[in-house]
Amino acid sequence: MKNLLALACACVLACACAAIGPVASTAAAEKPNVILLITDDQGYGDLGCHGNRMIRTPNLDQLYRESVRFTDFHVDPTCSPTRAALMTGRYSTRTGIWHTVMGRSILFRDEVTLADAFAANGYRNAIFGKWHLGDNYPARPQDRGFHHVLIHGGGGIGQTPDYWGNDYFDDHYQVNGQWQPFEGYCTDVFFRQATQFIAQVRNQDQVQPFFVYLTTNVPHGPYLVPDRYQQYYLDRGVPQPMAAFYGMLENFDENVGRLLASLKETGQDQNTIVMFMTDNGTAAGMVRPAGKGKTKPDAADATVPPWPGFNAGMRGAKGSEYDGGHRVPLFIRWPARGIGGGRDVTQLAAHFDVLPTLVELCGLPVTPPNPLDGRSLVPLLEGQDAEWPERTLFVHTQREEIPPKWTRSAAMTQRWRYVNGAELYDMQADPGQATNVADRHPEVVAELRAAYETWWQGLEPSFSRYGYIGIGSEQENPVHFTCMDWHAPTVQQIPWDQSQIKRMPEVNGWWMLDVARAGKYAITLRHKPAEANFPLQADQAQVKLGPCEAKAAVASGATSVTLALDLPAGPARLDTLLTEESTAKSRGAFYVEIKYIQP
Repeated sequence: MKNLLALACACVLACACAAIGPVASTAAAEKPNVILLITDDQGYGDLGCHGNRMIRTPNLDQLYRESVRFTDFHVDPTCSPTRAALMTGRYSTRTGIWHTVMGRSILFRDEVTLADAFAANGYRNAIFGKWHLGDNYPARPQDRGFHHVLIHGGGGIGQTPDYWGNDYFDDHYQVNGQWQPFEGYCTDVFFRQATQFIAQVRNQDQVQPFFVYLTTNVPHGPYLVPDRYQQYYLDRGVPQPMAAFYGMLENFDENVGRLLASLKETGQDQNTIVMFMTDNGTAAGMVRPAGKGKTKPDAADATVPPWPGFNAGMRGAKGSEYDGGHRVPLFIRWPARGIGGGRDVTQLAAHFDVLPTLVELCGLPVTPPNPLDGRSLVPLLEGQDAEWPERTLFVHTQREEIPPKWTRSAAMTQRWRYVNGAELYDMQADPGQATNVADRHPEVVAELRAAYETWWQGLEPSFSRYGYIGIGSEQENPVHFTCMDWHAPTVQQIPWDQSQIKRMPEVNGWWMLDVARAGKYAITLRHKPAEANFPLQADQAQVKLGPCEAKAAVASGATSVTLALDLPAGPARLDTLLTEESTAKSRGAFYVEIKYIQP
């Protein structure tokens, strides 16, 4: 057996060199447009074309028939890490993102994104839907290469950073940094706005190629969708929330159909690269019974519903280190280049391969400042499967302030999965990962352990760094941020959803800020955002930002309290405390506004 560690290291070096060297010219006379479609929490088995006989996804099934399909394509087991790797071409932990909250879903300032690469080469870029790599400068999409931004807040509609009261219907979304109201269901809005953006770019006097990152909130929970989409599944015995989950995907599929039809009607379909993928394994597309390793309910179990879901024979779901948590679809279609035709690629690939692939396909002369982990998939798209080298890739699920080693992890090769530093699975003989064969193949275990150790050493420098929230900059002033980005000893202390805020938990944490310029700042504390008009449950307020502190009394019935501090420039920790003396209850400010006032 070849030495996997040597191959893994050689792969990383080759990827980095290829990305900064000459790139292939495009086959088309003009640079192609790019549309990258991503759903949130849809698994590999949540598609009709992958064998799910219940769900209705005719437009994605058609795209499947017209695309090159990657059947062993992997992402991270949760959403923010996947999006970080996708945008940077690097393992997400290197970029500062290994969690979905706790300040560990904020992209490091020195990372360059796929949108940056497109912007530097004349593309007009837009994002519609979910970002989840930072809600504040310098990590917002408008700071990272996007010219037009229409997004919800945080990691999902209704989460703490989102507009108060958003519920998927007739919501407010941020348009280039400002909240605006929209009519309609969230997915319909995102697709409608994306279609309008494409038309505007096309109608400009000087036509630009475009990059559209259309990344919906669906089918992430809460599972809200118009009744007509879920009733079909309820009538056929699909249990909730799976019926609503499927309904959300059926609505998404309808929107995909309209978008692709619009491209064809306007003659843009031939020279537009369309990519579809998802961000982790399924969240609600299968019944999850008790019992380690089970992928389907026991047939003798009387509680089994008529339709238990479909997970394409995989073990695990969203968040899992087993393949069901991170093996997802990837479809790529570009008719003008001859990429398509309904061909499967079985070689191991991953999310961080998307950036170098698009750089090569679109002929972008880009020199990334940080070494890439991904490699271009163009040889596989062109049918050169036999020349693809062996790779060793890694995934892990981290829910801590500092990632612990070997936690919910997998080292992967084409044949093997080494899970949690203890289990080995032969994917050729056992794709459902039912039988641990670690004791039968000690040489494979040793090589994968060594590869993991080297990989982990490369991640460790990130653990002592922070994705800072910038205050006092000209790009964003005032700055609004929330407790979703608190650092805290445990994730249980983070109220990341508005439903949790409504319960007014007695919890606290701290933020890591970067003060852009020294001067006087006004710091406003709230339990709920200004639009909620909610009285503070406190009579005393305190802030500490770096070496500076201030205290103030809270007026009866006030919805906020503002304190002033003279701050030096540089990184600093922010702590807040709101205390109700009569009940001895205290908690941190869930919502904070900081405004630079004067030097």
